Amino acid sequence: MDTNNGSSTTDFILLGFSDRPQLEPIISGVVFIFYIVTLVGNTTIILVSYLDTQLHTPMYFFLSNLSFLDLCYTTSIIPQMLVNLWGPTRSITYGGCVLQFFFALDLGATECLLLAVMAYDRYAAVCQPLHYTVIMHPQLCQKMVLTTWLGGLGSALILCSLTLKLPRCGHREVDNFFCEMPALIKMSCFYSKVIEVILFALGVIFLLVPLSLILISYAVITQAIVRIKSAARWSKVLNTCGSHLTVVTLFYGTAIYMYMKPQNSTSQDEGKFFTLFYTIITPTLNPVIYTLRNKDVKRAVKRILCVEKWPAKS
Repeated sequence: MDTNNGSSTTDFILLGFSDRPQLEPIISGVVFIFYIVTLVGNTTIILVSYLDTQLHTPMYFFLSNLSFLDLCYTTSIIPQMLVNLWGPTRSITYGGCVLQFFFALDLGATECLLLAVMAYDRYAAVCQPLHYTVIMHPQLCQKMVLTTWLGGLGSALILCSLTLKLPRCGHREVDNFFCEMPALIKMSCFYSKVIEVILFALGVIFLLVPLSLILISYAVITQAIVRIKSAARWSKVLNTCGSHLTVVTLFYGTAIYMYMKPQNSTSQDEGKFFTLFYTIITPTLNPVIYTLRNKDVKRAVKRILCVEKWPAKS
């Protein structure tokens, strides 16, 4: 059998939802709307967190990084997807596929770690309020964010290099709407136990370990909330922590389902719709969840737009 990659210098074909042509106009319209909301929502959070000095806190520093991650993540996937849905061809160059694959892995892994960092920040704010500014000082916050970016970069380099070395035997059709790892592995004509083991190990490191730390943090936070006697502070804690926990549930739930299961146990159609959820819908919901449940952000937007009603001077 010829196991030469062969297609390393030619275009790949992104099949997307071509087996369901009746759904493609609906999917493309929904994806376009969600992408616009993602751009506007996440850009708003970044600008508001930067422009409003009252939001120069660790929580909004991490939230700005999350919004930047979501902007980069969706932009690496959706424009190409819309071009293929609206255009006559469904091709993507080999170089474009490699870049899309790399950035999706890099940014996805970084977000896994960043959500765990944000949970620790909420733990420090709720359980150590008197020492919060000492614990979460700017230098530590910057180092934590840098560590998440470097961790994501390292995992992406490992998985990218291993996956792209798999022989494809001339296969060019990627059965997904972007160059994602499960689809590229299934395109290979050679089963690699090594990649499956490494993928599982990195899944534990980047999915299960951060999720476990988040759950532990919220278990401790829940105990602290029960002891809070101030109704106003109790409500504020629930709003900020509830927003983060909602994002965690949406992101980790779908990502674990896709990456921690054996790659041949998930049907391709099922995988596409799960991928659609955590690559497009979740990044759109993040700014909506944080802004709708967060009075600080809404007040900051009003201040910046000069809409807030200031008390009249006597």
